[in-house]
Amino acid sequence: MSRTLESQSIRLEVIRAKNIKIPSDRIPAGIYVTIDVHSRRRWKSAIGVLSSDKSVAWGDTIRVSYELDRMLGNGEVIRKLETSGDELLDHGDEPFELSFPPVCGVRPSLTLKVAVVHALDNLDGALFDVLVDCEIARDTDAGHARFAIHMTRKGVSHLNNAVKQFQLVLACCPVGHPDHAAALTNLAWARLRGYIRQDRQDIDNITSLLREALALRPQGHPDCALSLYGLIEALTWRYSRERTADYIHESVQLCCKLLPLCPEGTHFRSIGVDNEVDYVITQCNDLPIKASNEGIRLRRNVLELCPLGHQHRPRALDRLAYAVWVRFDQHGSIDDLEESIQLGREAVSLCPEGHSRRDAYLNNLAFSLESRFDHQGKFHDLNEAITLYEEALRLCPVGHKCRGFLLDNLGSALRSRFIERDDIDDITRAISLHREALTFRPSGNPRRDTTLGNLALALQTRFQNSHVSEESADDPNEAVDLHRESLQLKGHDHPERHRTLRNLSSALCDRFTRTRKNEDVKEAIDLCEESLLVLPSLHPTRYFSYVWLKGAYLSRYQVHNNPVDLSLAVENFRLASRHPTQGFPRRIQTALNWVDAAESHQHDSALEAYQICLELFDNHVMTRSSIISRREAATAFYGVQSLPVDAASCAVRYNDPQRAVELVEQGRGQQWSLASRLRSPLEDLESTNPILAHKFSELSKHLSDAQGSAISTDRAAADRAAIKYRKLTKEWDAAVAEIRDLQAFSRFLLPPSFAELQVAARYGPVIILIASQYSCSAIIVPTSGEPHHVAFPRITLADLEQLKDDFATAIRHTACMHPRAPRERLRRRLRIVWDEIMLPIVNVLQDDLKLQRQSRIWLCPTAAFTSIPLHAANPFRSKADRSGPEACLEDIFICSYTPTLSALIRSRQKMETCVTQTFAAIGQGEPGAGQGSVLPAVNSELKLVQKLIPPNVKFTNLSKDEATQASALDTLRHNTWVHLACHGKQDLEQPYNSSFTMRDKPLTLLDIMENSIPQAEFAFLSACHTAVGDEETPDEAVHLAAGLQFSGFKSVVGTLWGVNDALAKHFVEAFYEKMFEDMEDGVMDCTKAAHAVNYARNSVKTKVPLEQRIVFVHIGRLAPSSHTILQASGLQGLLCHAALTNHRQRNQTSSWKQQITRAA
Repeated sequence: MSRTLESQSIRLEVIRAKNIKIPSDRIPAGIYVTIDVHSRRRWKSAIGVLSSDKSVAWGDTIRVSYELDRMLGNGEVIRKLETSGDELLDHGDEPFELSFPPVCGVRPSLTLKVAVVHALDNLDGALFDVLVDCEIARDTDAGHARFAIHMTRKGVSHLNNAVKQFQLVLACCPVGHPDHAAALTNLAWARLRGYIRQDRQDIDNITSLLREALALRPQGHPDCALSLYGLIEALTWRYSRERTADYIHESVQLCCKLLPLCPEGTHFRSIGVDNEVDYVITQCNDLPIKASNEGIRLRRNVLELCPLGHQHRPRALDRLAYAVWVRFDQHGSIDDLEESIQLGREAVSLCPEGHSRRDAYLNNLAFSLESRFDHQGKFHDLNEAITLYEEALRLCPVGHKCRGFLLDNLGSALRSRFIERDDIDDITRAISLHREALTFRPSGNPRRDTTLGNLALALQTRFQNSHVSEESADDPNEAVDLHRESLQLKGHDHPERHRTLRNLSSALCDRFTRTRKNEDVKEAIDLCEESLLVLPSLHPTRYFSYVWLKGAYLSRYQVHNNPVDLSLAVENFRLASRHPTQGFPRRIQTALNWVDAAESHQHDSALEAYQICLELFDNHVMTRSSIISRREAATAFYGVQSLPVDAASCAVRYNDPQRAVELVEQGRGQQWSLASRLRSPLEDLESTNPILAHKFSELSKHLSDAQGSAISTDRAAADRAAIKYRKLTKEWDAAVAEIRDLQAFSRFLLPPSFAELQVAARYGPVIILIASQYSCSAIIVPTSGEPHHVAFPRITLADLEQLKDDFATAIRHTACMHPRAPRERLRRRLRIVWDEIMLPIVNVLQDDLKLQRQSRIWLCPTAAFTSIPLHAANPFRSKADRSGPEACLEDIFICSYTPTLSALIRSRQKMETCVTQTFAAIGQGEPGAGQGSVLPAVNSELKLVQKLIPPNVKFTNLSKDEATQASALDTLRHNTWVHLACHGKQDLEQPYNSSFTMRDKPLTLLDIMENSIPQAEFAFLSACHTAVGDEETPDEAVHLAAGLQFSGFKSVVGTLWGVNDALAKHFVEAFYEKMFEDMEDGVMDCTKAAHAVNYARNSVKTKVPLEQRIVFVHIGRLAPSSHTILQASGLQGLLCHAALTNHRQRNQTSSWKQQITRAA
């Protein structure tokens, strides 16, 4: 078929090549087609056709080029074919394939595309390639030809001739010549072939030639990729011969530069680059792990070479995970450990059931999780690690090469869980697993020393547990023998020798406690000292040497009573608890042990130990990214709940009541304290440094948003959230440090000093009641001057616990009594409270502080005191002259409660804006299914409240179907005063889930805490148990009333136990009548709440039984209002973001025989 081709050009493009065999076996820059027109001209890849009206037959030559930018010579011929312009045009615009005769059963082919280009005019000449007959081109082509013959026939002479030809070309292309880089590359490639054949070639010279060529082809040069590939090829061949890691390290870096230049699907990528990169990855993955920055950078580079879907990605992830774990082990950075876990999770996710390496990746992820448990104390990490070890072990039946590792690791994890949960099955199985693992590691096995040590540690752990010590009497001896054998297998230069030294030391200490042989404890001390000699000062495992040293010295002191040993033990307590690269949980436990030792032996370091423990505990809890996990952290350590009161007791015994106030404040209410740090007022800072104030404010907001309220069940998602939270925490800490560098801000957000805390007593003394195992007493913080200590010589902690239980029993007993029946059991307990606790305090207030009757006081109870109605203390006796009853506490003073001094100070902080006062009554007498019974009196109580409030105050009544969780929360946000009547649910196991029942679902304490309502003023919680915390952490005051106060309510009336539904209205009526009498200008004043509560108790004596009068307590401020009130005269009230957190359990009594409680 002929066509007219006048003024046309055919442009021919090589799309791809398949099975094209290049004689020289060298990676080309590209493939092109030439058409020889005559001896001096040719068309190259883009073909311009001269005017013709007939079909022309062409002799086409297919060549490869080794340069894209500027060709040196004409490349290497690989094929010739015959075709015509008409045949090309027949293919139209679609790519087409040209096939060639098969070679060894494989058919090579080219995919081409042709296009007709019109009216090229004077550009036509650009399509021609002039064949310049010059010596450089001839020598280069001759070199390529001889090199191709060598590769085909393997003759050494042809290779030598090729090298000579390329040397001649290089001599003609000196430095500065445009073809210098190409000449360098050709010569280096030929010499590299000789090196590969193991001819005597200078590999240093070869790599130097390739480096010089690469320097002339930097990033962006068309031939940069070819030069990178050539240098990689040389380095990998050299590595295969010499096994020097530097060569493969450099190859990885070069591969990272090469791959972006060779996109997937390109010819260059498919015919050589992928194979070369795979080889580099494989070799790197087999290299020993190094935790240096350079070693980890290598692992990151390898991972960069393995994108998603790459066959080697799981292995690269695993190796990087192990490298950063090793760095964590050496330096203690939690960031490294978190990254190790993230990488390990991805590696496991890429290896489904049946993958050959799934067992190894499961084991390695489990190991990292176990390390995080050791470092941070998150028990779910340990459980997850055990689950992963179990799965991996199932994949490794008897005879599998990895079974010994897994038996050992699972045994160690079970030992850790036994220490935490004391399940005898765990330690029994751990010992069994280690003994089985030892059968896989006979004498001569390089891992035998590790298994010996693990078995010894498990035996020690079983011995240290008292209830199994009889059946394991010989465990200490066997443990010592096993550790000794393990130590013998480790040479003096072994990197893990320090661990075995410590472990043997610990076993000798255990044995010393039984045998009292001095040689055991002396050797134990010497071994620990030796272990310290080989460790850098900040190495994380120095901590363990300090711990065992203090154990050895303390054990010897307990036998010989040498004070030098006690001093040395204390010094090692100090070093271990302050060791910065060890995790908080272990340091906290060490500090707690220090406290016990100092108290037991009356050492003067006790206060220091308490202080360190409180600081560590505060920092540890702050690392948790959710409110729930913080509480878990707060309850994870045995004895930590009593730490604040024990510290205060210690300070009192050292005659330092100011320090006692500081310590008890620092350790109590940590949940609220941590949260309040993110809501700190910044007025002073804004006036000093507004930019820094804004930065801190934004970081606080982001940190508050990131902390969440619950623990995610998706462990990977939880890890990511924790990493984000920790990053924000670091930035927040840095901002705090920057603020503290400012003059006058050096104590910004530090635990408050006594002088700062004394501000809480500005409007009346604050009485802190300390219930410690060492002593029970009170500290009165006056408005000015020194605090006063009041001892309770006849009261012990056990007495208080019994009194607390007696009150609970007495209150329960009243539920079955007629309202008018005498409450003798309850009265007896209240008489004890008066005689033994409150009377000594009243005497100091009246005699020493000269406090007038009906003055205000605040009670700040701790521990068991929080469950005792201190405000209701009453002698229930007649005066000696029979002139009437003796005065009780509420006759003498007006009492309020505060969970901490800081909470009282926060409640008095000035309002942020001018507000319009509004009042909302929220009630739900018919809660949703499963939330509690019907409360008939709720609606009538709301109507009563509406009747009593001033008529000028905007009132909202939210009840029945409208009182849902969302609407109740919204109403709290948008009102300054709130009265809430409904069922209350106290969740004893998880107090943050305590709630008010609504129509659809509960309004929880967490819901309330997540809101900030700075304009809120007052809340009355007519529900049960709203002002009493849980049994496990009473000093945290995690209850609904405290949550409301935290969210912004300055003054709260809450309850200590169940509220009777029918009787509550009497108290409510009396309370609001007193609150709203003598109002000035129609403005409601929340500072009158304590007086109103006191008044209501007295006014309903004839209507309400004793327990229902004293159930209501006031929490919060009595300071004069410091904000501006906008009266409701048509002005739009400003919206408040308020949150209510109280817990009401209320009883409705239609008769004394039938009671309905407002507790779900």
